[in-house]
Amino acid sequence: MFAHNLLIAIRTYHRYKSSLLINLIGLSTGLTCVLLIYLWVNDELHVDKFHANDSRLFQVMENRSGENGILTAPSSPGLLGESLADEMPEVEYAATVTKLLNFNLSVGEKNLSAEGLFVGKDYFEMFSYDLINGNKSQALMDKNSIVISDQLAIKLFNTTENVIGKPIGYDHSREFFVSGIFKSIPVNSSVQFDCVISFERYKEDYLDWVSGWGNTGVRTYVLLKPDVSVEEFNHKIADYIKIKTGNRITHRTPFLTKYSSTYLHGKYENGIPAGGRIFYVKLFLSIAAFIIVIACINFMNLSTAKASRRIKEVGIKKTIGADRRSLIIQHLSESVVLTFISLVIAIGIVFVFLPQFNAITGKQLAVTFAPGFIFLVLGITAGTGLLAGSYPALYLSGFKPAAILKGKLSTSMNELIARRGLVILQFIISVILIVGVLVVYEQMDYVQRKNLGYSKENIVTFKMDGQTSEKLDVFHTEIKRIPGVINAGTFYDNLTGAHGDVELDWEGRPPAMHLQFAKISVGYDFIETMGIGFKEGHSPSQSAEPGSEIVLNEAAIKVMGLSDPIKKTVRWWGNESQIVGVVKNFNFESLHEEIKPCFFQIFPVESDFVVKIRGGMERKTIEEIQRLFKSIAPGSAFDYKFLDENYQQLYVSEQRVSVLLRYFAVVGIVISCLGLYGLVAFTGEMRTKEIGIRKVLGSTVIDIVLLLTRDFTKIVIAAILIALPISYLVMRIWLENFAFRIELHWWYFISAGLGAILIAWVTIGMQSIKVAMVNPVVLLKSE
Repeated sequence: MFAHNLLIAIRTYHRYKSSLLINLIGLSTGLTCVLLIYLWVNDELHVDKFHANDSRLFQVMENRSGENGILTAPSSPGLLGESLADEMPEVEYAATVTKLLNFNLSVGEKNLSAEGLFVGKDYFEMFSYDLINGNKSQALMDKNSIVISDQLAIKLFNTTENVIGKPIGYDHSREFFVSGIFKSIPVNSSVQFDCVISFERYKEDYLDWVSGWGNTGVRTYVLLKPDVSVEEFNHKIADYIKIKTGNRITHRTPFLTKYSSTYLHGKYENGIPAGGRIFYVKLFLSIAAFIIVIACINFMNLSTAKASRRIKEVGIKKTIGADRRSLIIQHLSESVVLTFISLVIAIGIVFVFLPQFNAITGKQLAVTFAPGFIFLVLGITAGTGLLAGSYPALYLSGFKPAAILKGKLSTSMNELIARRGLVILQFIISVILIVGVLVVYEQMDYVQRKNLGYSKENIVTFKMDGQTSEKLDVFHTEIKRIPGVINAGTFYDNLTGAHGDVELDWEGRPPAMHLQFAKISVGYDFIETMGIGFKEGHSPSQSAEPGSEIVLNEAAIKVMGLSDPIKKTVRWWGNESQIVGVVKNFNFESLHEEIKPCFFQIFPVESDFVVKIRGGMERKTIEEIQRLFKSIAPGSAFDYKFLDENYQQLYVSEQRVSVLLRYFAVVGIVISCLGLYGLVAFTGEMRTKEIGIRKVLGSTVIDIVLLLTRDFTKIVIAAILIALPISYLVMRIWLENFAFRIELHWWYFISAGLGAILIAWVTIGMQSIKVAMVNPVVLLKSE
């Protein structure tokens, strides 16, 4: 039976080459998209899942209630990890971890920059970063220890052998000794780093704030013991910070969330989980389903459209005893065979385009024929084949042999409605994809064009670690004398990254008010270099004690309710500072976030420089800066970045989604047009005699084209009317991820609708003109 059905399928493909080609292109392209999306989604779903203790590994988050609701933050006090490990029997290990930092490392004459973390001593007990040398339980016990990756070891020592105990210079001011070497971080880890140093060393350097329960700026991770209830533990620690501060801080509630879930489910609204990157996983799964459905619709429509050519075959088979079940199996077999041929082609296309796909997504995806992957792909392919062939099989097998052989078969209204309904569904999906491309592009363009309240163009940032304050002062003075330099300043925090949160106190503050202010630590001239405008006042004076004068933004003044803020005193971390200036609001975080209250404090000991360069002189000016840098710090690596590049990193996910959406939208539209093209062709064939008669009676080519175009235009317009409100809802949901976003103007939707009609007209017109230009004698002779 199988061999018989396979033979019939091959003969059918050979007989109807045009429909075979259209179906083959549609199905293979659709399966290619599905395979690529599967690889991307599978990688996203497995980020941070490789840790052996995944089910027991948690991050401590904080719900902070304030005037504008509850803010959920990933940062916590520097003392929290150690305290939980000591006092909570449910905790097996805990580790405090800083944000990712840039370390200037050196061995002999080698100097390089590396991404690193300061971490708690039990870090390697909790996280599955395999040590190839060293003892994970002892590697970070000494505060002068450093654990490096195998790749960093090769860069510094040219080997991973006999490296334990060797010294590595850090910022040209101290030495650390290698206590372990770990394998390079897996690509599906959300955090990529080259080395780690004991958090005890960090505590020594920043004891003033790390030792306070009121301060945040680090992250805390815990490994719970087996069978501990997370819900019960969260209830137990809900008042932990309140107790530690003697009821001084009552608005911060710590809780645990699974570490591996933070990558996809990292967004909170008013203290409630509200999605995150999981939105894009669902989006692309939906796109994969849409594309396969479009390809299946093509197969269904073309198969039923050419039914008139196969009715005699069906009638004869039924006459000689074939039952409906065998006919259904035959037609499903044709569909499944074609789908598996398409799968082979799709896999070949995936191998060809996977490097480009990796470049777009920023991943290192690979096709591995593991059993799970094979079963999944075969299941998707078989399901696609059965879905594509189901309607044609049921439709063709339902003909009555007597009516077929007498030539009394007519097209039923249900058949026309079903076929048109499938075309409408295709174009509904296509219009939604077109709207999505337009809106996402416009939002990304808005992100690039929006005035952030500071200048990010032609600004260079770099570090100059390990130098004395005298050398830094000399460098700061000399760099301003370079002809292409407009201004230069120093900073600790930055305008595109995380900041410490501080609670300020001031005269007249309501006792029940709890509000976090973002603290931005900078040096002199930073505000002026960045072009941040003053509403009133001025920058802190260089003659004043660092930290004694601060500058707030408009958002901070508004929530504080100060009508005349200059010279008012605020208290924080045991310090008293005078407000000397108010800057206009600026976006110091991504446009996903509202502008929050913040303040600048002078922190002059840092060596991160920000330099404003005159446009058109970038290359020459950077060369001059590098010469000065080498003269002041001959052993340091000059590793600079442009600020606008850092800004782009805030939206890398959205940029990649935008590019992928464009590609997949084009694929979906092309597949839809292929099906429409084939359907118009078969419609023309079914109406050959009608067209021939019309031409004999005087109809022109334009008349025939309009005749064939009219019905399909109505179908496309119906699809547009259904698709536009759906696309509006989808895009509004996506835009809610941005605090600053475009308006959903009417022309986005009108443009998408007109674009769909234009694409349909071009597709229909090409085939209609071909049919209309055939000699009427040929048309009237056709059988």
